[in-house]
Amino acid sequence: MLQVKQDLLGALAAGLERLFPGSGDRAAFESPKVAAHGDFACTAAMQLAKPLKQNPRQVGEALRAALLETAPFQRWVESVEIAGPGFLNIKLKPEAKQQVVREVLAAGESFGRQRSNGQNMMVEFVSANPTGPLHVGHGRQAALGDAICNLFATQGWEMHREFYYNDAGVQIATLATSTQLRARGLKPGDAGWPEAAYNGEYIQDIANDFLAKKTVKADDREFTASGDVEDLDSIRQFAVAYLRHEQDLDLKAFAVSFDHYFLESSLYTRGLVDKTVQLLQAAGKTYEQDGALWLKSTDYGDDKDRVMRKSDGTYTYFVPDVAYHINKWERGFTKVVNIQGTDHHGTIARVRAGLQAAGVGVPQGYPDYVLHTMVRVLRGGEEVKLSKRAGSYVTLRDLIEWTSKDAVRFFLVSRKPDTEYTFDVDLAVAKNNDNPVYYVQYAHARICSVLASWGGDASSLKEMDLSPLTSPQAQALMLQLAKYPEMLRSAAEDFAPHDVTFYLRELAAAYHSYYDAERILVDEENVRNARLALVAATAQVLHNGLAVLGVSAPQKM
Repeated sequence: MLQVKQDLLGALAAGLERLFPGSGDRAAFESPKVAAHGDFACTAAMQLAKPLKQNPRQVGEALRAALLETAPFQRWVESVEIAGPGFLNIKLKPEAKQQVVREVLAAGESFGRQRSNGQNMMVEFVSANPTGPLHVGHGRQAALGDAICNLFATQGWEMHREFYYNDAGVQIATLATSTQLRARGLKPGDAGWPEAAYNGEYIQDIANDFLAKKTVKADDREFTASGDVEDLDSIRQFAVAYLRHEQDLDLKAFAVSFDHYFLESSLYTRGLVDKTVQLLQAAGKTYEQDGALWLKSTDYGDDKDRVMRKSDGTYTYFVPDVAYHINKWERGFTKVVNIQGTDHHGTIARVRAGLQAAGVGVPQGYPDYVLHTMVRVLRGGEEVKLSKRAGSYVTLRDLIEWTSKDAVRFFLVSRKPDTEYTFDVDLAVAKNNDNPVYYVQYAHARICSVLASWGGDASSLKEMDLSPLTSPQAQALMLQLAKYPEMLRSAAEDFAPHDVTFYLRELAAAYHSYYDAERILVDEENVRNARLALVAATAQVLHNGLAVLGVSAPQKM
């Protein structure tokens, strides 16, 4: 049906150009708000009426007559009707809708995917400093970031996943002293325990392993503890490696991996921050005032100029961010997306201003940002706020252990990132239609059960006669399948993996309705084979969509 749509769009563009020269670029189809009105709608007549100074219905009549004379419309279209002031409602023949079944079965896992565009894209996400376990907010970032990577991969981008963190800041110093105090036998509540120290039980675990002179290995570092409680640098390095290892375990359980880990400290040790400041000064985009160095960020739409270097000689936090993004650009990433919490909103204008002021060729609007809110967790109808292990928040590991990787993945991308979200643990483990991930996975498993009962060669379904697929439920299911490629394109364009969850629920609902309306394993061979082909195509698209979210498509439930 994808080719059918392209053929019809080509005929529409040619018809518009022939009737109204210069208007061929207005060729587009929309989905009618009421399914009974048709399969495609066209509003071109209404758009053209005013500039042409003609009645929109007359424009529509002329366009309708021209379209009905074309070969694609004669082959694939059952009727074209004019509604209201000039809408064209197009109803397809059943055989046009049936084409999508062949397309899905022929493409398999590639259905909906576009060819490579030859461009490199980076998504930076999670980026948690190694000071404690990953919390549910990091989980939302991980689910969002990985799904966005998968979405853009379907659109032909070469994806790169990056994790950025600081291993030498104030928080890391607090981690080291907290661990040292635990190694000396102190604990939260004791006299001499600092108010700013980290209180979670995980600090005691780090201290115990440090004293035992253990070796810890993370994806990007390895360190052996000295066991000397006075060796604060060894404690710091061990604690960082320990918690990076713990983060790796959490991310592995969540089926998220990264191509590269980038240290904030490397921006200083490699001289990239100083180089960036020099670029901005040479461009005349800075000035000295009150002993501080300022960026003229108002030249680029910021509401006020920003301090770059404070009077004590230290840089404000957005300066290394600018240096980091110049580095991303120089590494060849023509598109960059940062997944961050909504508390980073103020950073956007400053970083983009710094990039434009540096004059290194970075385009306006670089990088893109997806900001997300935190997540509330309900269990047993009550909000859960504390984790014994973390001391002050629910961890990603808690959530996975209470439910499953699939449920956490699906739930955490099921709403727009910037909307408040409440994760209901009881709903996530429920085995009923109220649980959206169960509902979608069950549709896939149900189809697999039907195909297993049939027991035939699934590859043979690609060549089946599909003419028996004429019922309203079958046609509705085929139309839903045909929406998948365009849904992927739109979801990627809007950084909206939640659109994938909505689509999958609608596809599962269309399948369940079809299953309830028509028995699949009937005696009549050609009818049975056609229905098997349709449900096999449905299973394939459910599988493909779940894979974008990083969720499994079980064959049994």
